[in-house]
Amino acid sequence: FLSSLGFWAREIGKMIGLQHPLIPVHHQYVVTLTIPELKALKRELPVIRDLEGSYYLRQERDGVLFGPYESEEKMKLQDSWVTNGVPPGFGKELFESDLDRIMEHIEAAMEMVPVLKNADIVNTIAGPITYSPDILPMVGPHQGVRNYWVAIGFGYGIIHAGGIGKYLSDWILEGEPAFDLIELDPNRYGKWTTTEYTAAKARESYGFNNIVGYPKEERFAGRPTERTSGLYDLLKSKCSMGFHAGWEQPHWFYKPGDETGYKPSFRRTNWFDPVGREYKQVMEKVGVIDLSPFGKFKVKGTDSVKLLDHLFANVVPKVGSTNISHMLTPRGKVYAELTVSQLYPEEFMLVTGSGSELHDLRWIEEEVMRGGYKVEIENVTDEMGVLGVAGPYARQILQKLTSEDLSDGSFKFLQSRHLKLSDIAVTAIRISYTGELGWELYHRKEDSVALYSAIMEAGQKEGIDNFGTYALNALRLEKGFRAWGAEMNCDTNPLEAGLEYFVKLNKPADFTGKQALKQIKEKGLKRRLVYLTLETDNVDPEGNESVWHNGKVIGNTTSGTFSYSAQQSLAFAYVPTELSKVGQKLEVELLGKNYPATIIQEPLVLTESTRMRLQRKGESPKI
Repeated sequence: FLSSLGFWAREIGKMIGLQHPLIPVHHQYVVTLTIPELKALKRELPVIRDLEGSYYLRQERDGVLFGPYESEEKMKLQDSWVTNGVPPGFGKELFESDLDRIMEHIEAAMEMVPVLKNADIVNTIAGPITYSPDILPMVGPHQGVRNYWVAIGFGYGIIHAGGIGKYLSDWILEGEPAFDLIELDPNRYGKWTTTEYTAAKARESYGFNNIVGYPKEERFAGRPTERTSGLYDLLKSKCSMGFHAGWEQPHWFYKPGDETGYKPSFRRTNWFDPVGREYKQVMEKVGVIDLSPFGKFKVKGTDSVKLLDHLFANVVPKVGSTNISHMLTPRGKVYAELTVSQLYPEEFMLVTGSGSELHDLRWIEEEVMRGGYKVEIENVTDEMGVLGVAGPYARQILQKLTSEDLSDGSFKFLQSRHLKLSDIAVTAIRISYTGELGWELYHRKEDSVALYSAIMEAGQKEGIDNFGTYALNALRLEKGFRAWGAEMNCDTNPLEAGLEYFVKLNKPADFTGKQALKQIKEKGLKRRLVYLTLETDNVDPEGNESVWHNGKVIGNTTSGTFSYSAQQSLAFAYVPTELSKVGQKLEVELLGKNYPATIIQEPLVLTESTRMRLQRKGESPKI
């Protein structure tokens, strides 16, 4: 079933128990009679979008049509349709117009296009357009319901029709999307997207339609949602929080003397030095991070091993072990990256990024239905908290809280174990996205404060402190760790992304995408992911910047950061294979200027486990 019904989408969703987070907004536009100066032109007027005046304007026959986007204080929602439903029989009817509400925008348009001052308005149209909380539509199959596809929430109407129709029909026929549109995934929303949240966000999004967007942008309406971690109340005044799939997660922490709060900029801003401080904290001492937004699933049953062997390109980890595994599409693209742990025989915990929770769960559930696997899947994302503890003193501090032996010989890298820390039950995995010595500690959400407090108390002597996701990003990039949604997605295959280590083409199971990958390998790669250092000035790459060579754009960055170790910018980028060798000189465009970049051997900083291994061999590792 395909739901593509404009403002009726909520009604259809309710029929099968879904609450689509959509709300109708009153949008007005004005049409003028013939404007002589426009009629005299030999060509059509270009479409104008005025960000400061917050309107669009285009030619309509020999007159113009222009539509404003009012601020969130002035714009109007059709709230009654959300609570009482769309009036039966409503079709092409319109709302009553209200020129006073948009007068400041009309005046701005007259300033920009002076001939409007003498133009006669022939029509003012006021009708409903449907908004999702972030303006973007919801396109694709819906988790939790079989064969239910949506194409809803199109705030800009017919302009999307052809492309979305082709995109969906290709996906339905081929079993996977032709290209990656994760930002339109209907499963980015969940039970936390209440009507109140949707209304608050729609107001904000409509009002922000024509503002300038910044890197690392945060929008604050409707926050926090009901989806907060166990540590939210404890940490909210100590840090700058970021929004992740309904959760609030610390981006960076405040110290006396810091310029606090959200200060967006295209250049290095108030978080730059504090993030360097947190980076140093993890590299030299020990840091604690709230990772509760992770998506977490329990998979158990007699067919669990068989299912995961078919779903993942990596081998299935043994009991007490963990690995990084990728789900591929039939064409060999990277659909998802998860951490997989076999906690007990035939009982697994799967962990994914916060934004991928229902996106990944839908894929797994569909495979279970298709293959008739005898398994139970439980989504424990909201019930379970996660703390990350990382840095040279991580073991020393955690050992004070447990009688379990945490030594390297007893609790090895990529092992998982149930234990008690300060009498609190946790599932501990020796893994850290920082690349430093560390554990992820999975526990009941209601135990988060007690566990966090015990760890912070135990680490006083070692100088323990908090760190946030900005420092985590810098640490992972220095270690050459990829991120799903940046270095890999449904537009990339794991070979060009440098993920060969995690793809076992020789394992007996015919995992999804295996045959396609063999063909890709045989044909050879056309592009590769490379690792770049950049010589910049007060600006760092974020991802999706153009990479230049000999005056031509030849690729794009996928993510970037300032390396606090090398004291220069660092980025991943896709470039043609012939330009992918270490030492190759390139340029990366940032804020309209091309900066020199060099491909270097990855990683910039070796992981703690690699450094220990080299030390045991008597070699001196680079930090």
